[in-house]
Amino acid sequence: MKMADYYEVLEIAKNASQDEIKKAYRKKALQFHPDKNPGDAEAEKRFKEISEAYEVLSDDSKRSLYDRYGKDGLSGAGMGAGGYASMDEAMRTFMGAFGGGGADSIFEAFFGGGDFSGASDRGSRMQHRQGASKRVNITISFEEAAKGVDKELAVTNYVSCHDCHGKGSASANGVKKCSRCGGRGQVFEQRGFFSMSMACPQCHGEGRVITDPCKTCHGEGVVKEKQRVKVHIPAGVDTGMRLKMSGYGDAGQGGGPAGDLYVFINVEPHEFFEREGNDIMLTLPISFSEAALGAKKEVPSLYSHTCRITIPEGTQNDKIFRVKGEGFPNVHGQGRGDLLVKIFVETPTHLSERQRQILREFGESENASNQPKSKGFLDKIKGFFR
Repeated sequence: MKMADYYEVLEIAKNASQDEIKKAYRKKALQFHPDKNPGDAEAEKRFKEISEAYEVLSDDSKRSLYDRYGKDGLSGAGMGAGGYASMDEAMRTFMGAFGGGGADSIFEAFFGGGDFSGASDRGSRMQHRQGASKRVNITISFEEAAKGVDKELAVTNYVSCHDCHGKGSASANGVKKCSRCGGRGQVFEQRGFFSMSMACPQCHGEGRVITDPCKTCHGEGVVKEKQRVKVHIPAGVDTGMRLKMSGYGDAGQGGGPAGDLYVFINVEPHEFFEREGNDIMLTLPISFSEAALGAKKEVPSLYSHTCRITIPEGTQNDKIFRVKGEGFPNVHGQGRGDLLVKIFVETPTHLSERQRQILREFGESENASNQPKSKGFLDKIKGFFR
């Protein structure tokens, strides 16, 4: 009896691409899966047949042998002429074709919600893990936050082993395909309706085992190393903000990318200034006479100069004067805040007898026009005492 041609089994052309082969197999595998055809011996046979065809055609070396010599040429590649003998072999192929994703992937494949036509093999992804991201805290001064500053941080990271170049093996032949999972990183179990997959307990999901571990990293591929990292802190940062430095975390494993470094900012309080958004608040004490008669004052700025403000006659306590552009720059480069000068009228203490006499004479000469707020307040509260 003529044996079925693998290309005919999957209904694809002989020059089909790997994506076309995988897409065709997935479609037919779902159609003839035993869980969708319980007790159907013919469906089970077809499922084994298409899984065998995919196992060969999805492997370039096996496909080449098959194209040249037919099924007889596959005996040296670990496949007998009789094809798959057990459902376990067919199921392993099935799980590999769907990425080894376990119940979630199989559920989506059976009941919709996922397009598997171009999905990559999940077992391969597990071998290329991104390194862990790290966090460091840094405290800077109020002035540094306003102007920006460059800092150098000491960070202890896992870095790629210099001796084995991150491979974990001391020799080129020291890494072997895991015999338990066949290099997929996943093993499966049949549980009722679903084919459940889990990380291989022998290789821990890596798909490989190291038989000749590197003596420096003990097969891990990474070692701890203290590094000096320069970080630019832009002007305008505030407490609680963080900077992301891509690739400055732990080294990835199996060729995976490095993690990131997150720098969390803490800004020290200032002796005189307070921050309100991008504005800077400064409380300026002035004397009673300066508030009454008016004055000109020099106030400090964070930017190595002073600013001159004019205080008009009759300035009240808590009055705020605004100096444009003397605040914090916006951290995203969108403008700059202002310097807010808040007036605090200071009541004199430890008066001399001469000062007391002057104030008594001044008090006797005061009238409602000098204190409009006091008069208005007294008029309002009279009703409470009637």
